Amino acid sequence: MSADASDLASGKGHRDENFPVASVLIAPRHRPLVLAFYRVARMADDIADHPSAGAADKLERLAAIEATLLGRDDAVAPAANLRRLQDARGLSGQHILDLIEAFRRDVAKTRYADWDELMDYCRYSAAPVGRFVLDAHGESAALWAASDALCAALQVINHLQDCGEDYRDLGRVYVPQGALAAAGLDADALGEAQASPALRGVIAGLAARTQSLLAEAAPLSGAVRDGRLALEIGVIHALAASLARRLLVRDPLAGGVHHRPVEALGVALAGAAATATRRLGLGGRARLGHG
Repeated sequence: MSADASDLASGKGHRDENFPVASVLIAPRHRPLVLAFYRVARMADDIADHPSAGAADKLERLAAIEATLLGRDDAVAPAANLRRLQDARGLSGQHILDLIEAFRRDVAKTRYADWDELMDYCRYSAAPVGRFVLDAHGESAALWAASDALCAALQVINHLQDCGEDYRDLGRVYVPQGALAAAGLDADALGEAQASPALRGVIAGLAARTQSLLAEAAPLSGAVRDGRLALEIGVIHALAASLARRLLVRDPLAGGVHHRPVEALGVALAGAAATATRRLGLGGRARLGHG
C-alpha cells in the first residue's frame, strides 16, 4: 500500500469543487490551514470513491491517514502537516477524524433508508468541514448549528446533482430509499439518461427539504465576526440556494443543474454584495447565541 495514496488520486483540486474552498475571500493567515484540511479530505475522498480499489485496501489506507492524524506516525505527509498546523493553533483534531469516519462509511454503505439517516451521514461528511473553518477563524461554537445546516444542504445538493453519476460509477445511492419506494421507484431509476416524472418529483421534494436547511443557515453570514469569512459564507449560501431552486425544476440525470462558470460568478458576486449590505445594515455583526 502506498502511504500517501497518490496512486488513487483523482487529480481534483480545491478549485474543482462545486462550492468555494479557501477562496481569496479567506484571509491569507487562515488559507494554509484550511487548504491543509482540504488536502487530507480530498485524499480520503479519492480513496473512498476509487472505482477499482477493493474495500479492504480503502479501509487500510484510511486507517493510515487516521493513524497519522492521531500522531502515531508521520507516514501520510498531508495528514502530518495538518496535525502540526492544528497543534500550532491549539485546534481540536476531531473534525478531520469525523470526516475520515464519513469516508469509512462510504466504503461500506451505499444506501440510506430515509432523510434522518442521510442527515446522520451529513453529521460526519459535511458538518465537520464548517465546524473546522469556524474554529480556524476563532468563531464561537454557538454558530455550529447554523453551519451544520448549511453544510448538510451543500452535501445533499451535491448528492442530488450527481445522483446519476454516483449510481452508475460507484453503485452508491444517497437518495433515500423510502422516498424512492414511496414514488414506486428503486435505485435503477437513477441509471436512466433522463429522470422520469416520478423521480423528478422525488428530487424536487428533497430539494425543498434542502431549502429548509438553507433557511436555518441564512443568519450565519451575519453572525460570524470575521468579515471575509462572512463574504465566503454568503457566496456559498447564494450558490447553494440557486442550485436548490434548479433542482426543483431541472433534471440532474440530463446534466442540467450545475452552474456554468459565468453563472457561478454572477451568483457569487450577488451573494457577496447581499452579505455585505446586510452586515452594514446590522452594524457590522449579528449574533446567533453567545459563546
